[in-house]
Amino acid sequence: MPEERFDAIVVGSGFGGSVTACRLAEAGQTVLVLERGQPYPPGSFARTPHGMRTNFWSPEDGLFGLFDICSFSGLDVITASGLGGGSLIYANVMLRKDEHTFVREDVLDGGYEDWPLTRADLEPHYDRVEARQRPEPYPIGHQPYAATRKTLAMLEAANALGLPCHLPKIAVRFAADGEDPAPGRPISEPRPNLHHAPRLTCQLCGECDVGCNIGAKNTLDFTYLSDAQHAGAVLRTCCEARLLEPRPGGDWALTYVQHLGARGGHREDLLDPERRSPRTVVSSRVILAAGAVGSPRLLLANRATLPGLSPQLGRRVSANGDAIGWIRDASRVGDDGARQPRYLDPSRGPVITASIDVPADRSPSGREFHIQDAGAPAFSEWMWQGLEVPGNVWRMRRRLVRRMVAHLRGRRRTRLGGLVSGLLGTTGTSAAMMPVLAMGRDIPDGRYRLAGDELELDWSSEPSDAYYRGVHEGFHRVAKAIGGRASDDPLERLNKNVTVHPVGGCPMGEDARRGVVDPWGQVYGKPGLYVADGSALPGPVGPNPSFTIAAFADRVADGILAGRPAGST
Repeated sequence: MPEERFDAIVVGSGFGGSVTACRLAEAGQTVLVLERGQPYPPGSFARTPHGMRTNFWSPEDGLFGLFDICSFSGLDVITASGLGGGSLIYANVMLRKDEHTFVREDVLDGGYEDWPLTRADLEPHYDRVEARQRPEPYPIGHQPYAATRKTLAMLEAANALGLPCHLPKIAVRFAADGEDPAPGRPISEPRPNLHHAPRLTCQLCGECDVGCNIGAKNTLDFTYLSDAQHAGAVLRTCCEARLLEPRPGGDWALTYVQHLGARGGHREDLLDPERRSPRTVVSSRVILAAGAVGSPRLLLANRATLPGLSPQLGRRVSANGDAIGWIRDASRVGDDGARQPRYLDPSRGPVITASIDVPADRSPSGREFHIQDAGAPAFSEWMWQGLEVPGNVWRMRRRLVRRMVAHLRGRRRTRLGGLVSGLLGTTGTSAAMMPVLAMGRDIPDGRYRLAGDELELDWSSEPSDAYYRGVHEGFHRVAKAIGGRASDDPLERLNKNVTVHPVGGCPMGEDARRGVVDPWGQVYGKPGLYVADGSALPGPVGPNPSFTIAAFADRVADGILAGRPAGST
């Protein structure tokens, strides 16, 4: 059987892959998108322990779920595996990289970070992505949404600390077209999305990071990928790229395996029409967008067929300054002069609604960062509440003993509401708390290596110690401003950090000595091979990086359509 041929093959369907695939398909090119994970229509995201036990990505264990967790030395990395990539589990925030953080350092002479493009270069691409994703701030002044308690707490803390705070644009639908904001309203679309599924406006359930089961998030499967399919792009899920090699005459051959055990129950138009595995497809152009872990891994694994890749391959890996903390026991003085719990209700609202900016001149390390509220699904509050149970039982011990003695003496009270309510206590452990997130400009000095088939990462927080100390000081200051105390991520006590925003590994640069790809995403020395995801970023974005990744991918698409040669500016 002859090999299938396309004008472009896109590996990955996250913010890099979906944007490039859509742009090229809408320009009339034949495009194939390969996604290793499954489609996730509304209603398919796991919520129970039974559902979650298979919701992880580990094909060697027969798991083809949404969450891919990699534990490296010093850093754990959480990414997504599914049609739409990281958009399925991100918190929807779309912030542009600050102009002054496009720093230029000599990476050949002790520097860590060198951006060969500017904010002005990305500005039109930010605008184009924003028009498609349609983000908007949380509608704090509109009933019935109004202001969530965690949003107000963030605004209050920023005011007390004299720091700027704003409601960032988030890619969530709060209003149906032509209507005022209201939860649970049907969202009309000009044509069916690729799932052919109905969608509803945001119901403030705090489940953005575990997958939106009502389709309120403008995830990439509803926007770019649906538009790409409408323009003729072929989408194949459960297909993982493995081998990449150049062919005589300028073509590329890409071989992928199918995860046949994950195909069941999905739409036929989102699967390979054949069940053969492995499969090889051919194109004059391949765009790698498998993410900041997947794309470096793929290039490292194929170095034998790709001689002459830049020595920067695998380098300048950054955690984007990610850190997490918990504000606990928030309280305020009541009318009677006693301190009372201050309920923050972390499960109500989108995951992130507000962002406090800590500029460089207010940061102990001189490197700016952002602190954002972090909502959580309601089921997580029950887990937190479990921590309060022993104390509540002890506090109620006398009342419980009296009820037991009365029962033994035959004096029965059938109404138990007051007793059960008392056993729940103040619920301060679950409701007077709030996770907080930070991200910013750590030092990008991590390096990927391949040891056999295993990807390894040499990464340490030590070069960024001053930055992380400043972040945790920021957590404590915000907590104190709203009457609480801050608890750090327990993993950090084990010298482990966690990131959901890895970048780098295939950094762009002005030449092959300084970068793997040029400022338009083309791999140096490999015509027709591109990288269009977060791995191409040569350092931390600072704020949530998805918007910048999408803008860069849009720029890559412009370069491809314009036929720019490698190394052009």
